[in-house]
Amino acid sequence: MDIEGFVRARIDDYSYEDLADILAVRIREYKNISQDNSVEMAKAVIDEVSTTLKLQESDDEFLKEIANVNKADVLMGEMGVGSRGAGDFFVHRKIAEIVSSTNTASLVNPSEQDDGGVVKAPVKNDEVYITTAVDGIHSRLSEYPFLGGFHVTRATLRDVCVMGADPVAILSDVHLADDGDVAKIFDFTAGVAAVSELVDVPIVAGSTLRVGGDMVLGDRFVSAVGSVGVSPYPPTARKGATEGDVILLTEGSGGGTITTTALYNGFFDVVWDTMNVNFVQASHALFESDLVKDVHAMTDVTNGGLRGDAHEISNTTGVGLEFYEKEIRDMVAPNVLNMLETLNIDPLGVSTDSLMLIVPPEIVGDIKKAVGKYDVVISEIGEVNNSGEPILVKEDGSNEKLVPLFREAAYTKIKKLVGDTTPEDFEEMKEKVQKASDAAIAKKDKVIDYIRSN
Repeated sequence: MDIEGFVRARIDDYSYEDLADILAVRIREYKNISQDNSVEMAKAVIDEVSTTLKLQESDDEFLKEIANVNKADVLMGEMGVGSRGAGDFFVHRKIAEIVSSTNTASLVNPSEQDDGGVVKAPVKNDEVYITTAVDGIHSRLSEYPFLGGFHVTRATLRDVCVMGADPVAILSDVHLADDGDVAKIFDFTAGVAAVSELVDVPIVAGSTLRVGGDMVLGDRFVSAVGSVGVSPYPPTARKGATEGDVILLTEGSGGGTITTTALYNGFFDVVWDTMNVNFVQASHALFESDLVKDVHAMTDVTNGGLRGDAHEISNTTGVGLEFYEKEIRDMVAPNVLNMLETLNIDPLGVSTDSLMLIVPPEIVGDIKKAVGKYDVVISEIGEVNNSGEPILVKEDGSNEKLVPLFREAAYTKIKKLVGDTTPEDFEEMKEKVQKASDAAIAKKDKVIDYIRSN
């Protein structure tokens, strides 16, 4: 519970004493303290919020402008942010616009919608390509921190691998709410460390904080893990896909999303299917065989499933992609596919954590041979053409244009209730979000001008 947010939303509707009493009751739901202490704590929060509101009375107009959020009046859940669908992709493109407005140079940045970013750094008389990536723990794994740590570490390493880089370091950032048991931190770190040890990539740095400090009650656990990779070759970003290329896919057994689906739907045995490092091993095989330089594009089937990835690749590059439904289904681990079909979840709309390679036809055999050394199953699932659209050739011979849903395929009961249909006012929401993004860029520019002039 965010007690600061609770106060900010109600401070104009109640008297000081009434609001303190209401908040004190909520505080005692989480903390075993006396009524007097809970009231004092509530009053302290109200006093702090009241003090910050006095900023609006300040004569410093510029400070007020910086401190105030130019609201979009569009909520995260309404826009589907984090739900890996059309709304989420749109917001990420706005984030990319803010990043791009800095005019700083990088080879791959958020504008390409890749999960990892790449810069080129001179090393003596040579060059090295440095890739960085960061991923957050799956929100529904807060109660399962070991699994959360394991899968978020795999996720960030995947994001580095698909840029053609060899992972060399892992970073961990942990946030546990005020009433959380410290052991959650240790369990999470052990999950991160398990992957670190399995793939021989060291954990080098991190941070540990409380969620919201004193202002958030409960035991909600959130965190992120980052990774760094290096390569002597240019990145294998999505924009490298070329007409005539073959699309390869490794067998996917899922990560955080599939684990969440299994836990919250009672398919507990499927959790074990997800506990592997096949993706990193397959990527490492490409380094060992010196095939990375010949790969045109790599991506992981995560955000919004294959539907989302296919749409983003085609949208970014302008090429067409033709996929074969049967071959894709064959590349979903049997237990995972059975669970998804039993729960009526679209396998193409969720993260299966497969490695997808887009390569010239002449190296397909070499890649299969290299990856096969690590007992990772890989198969051809499609090809790149000049149609400009991602198309799925279904098992009955019909074609379907692959379009991301507003949210990724619903894989828990609450997600099914929320639904994945596009809101009727989606275009209006996008306009509001665009204005908020533009306002953020304008604010950034004004602050930079102020700092430089002073």
